[in-house]
Amino acid sequence: MNITVEDMKSGVSKIRNPVIARVFRELNLIEQWGSGVPRMFKEAAELGLPALEIVKIGMRVRFIVPLAEAVVLSLGAKSQPESRLKSRLESRLKSPLAAKVVLFLEKEPSGKAGLAKKLGHKTVSGELHKQIKHLQEMGIIEMTIPEKPNSRLQKYRLTAKGKRVLKKFEV
Repeated sequence: MNITVEDMKSGVSKIRNPVIARVFRELNLIEQWGSGVPRMFKEAAELGLPALEIVKIGMRVRFIVPLAEAVVLSLGAKSQPESRLKSRLESRLKSPLAAKVVLFLEKEPSGKAGLAKKLGHKTVSGELHKQIKHLQEMGIIEMTIPEKPNSRLQKYRLTAKGKRVLKKFEV
């Protein structure tokens, strides 16, 4: 039994995997067979959204749900060069995380927890520890309190070499 897009819109349903369909039904994850597609069209119309589109691609279908409003993405004057700089740093340092750490430390010294927070992490990851150690070994960053490496007040900053590396890639 082949189902057309019009059949789907009108609520015709064909179960392709009866085991999965039964599990979904018994878990109350579906209300009734064939109700999903017509309900999507109905709710989109009620919300005043642009018309949904269904495109048949071989044995599959693609649902296209347009946005209610156009979204304009603008790249500020600073974004493109900053992105290029980050990309160049990533290739030089062989790590996107290391590049982000260097860019954060360019602005101000920071501890590991502060860097993790700026990266959007809740805690300091093993990978962050590894990249900080790697950057130190490369001579790009240094501790602010080198005589107390385990101090809770320990922060990291760019070295003169780190600043030169950044300057080199800014052009």
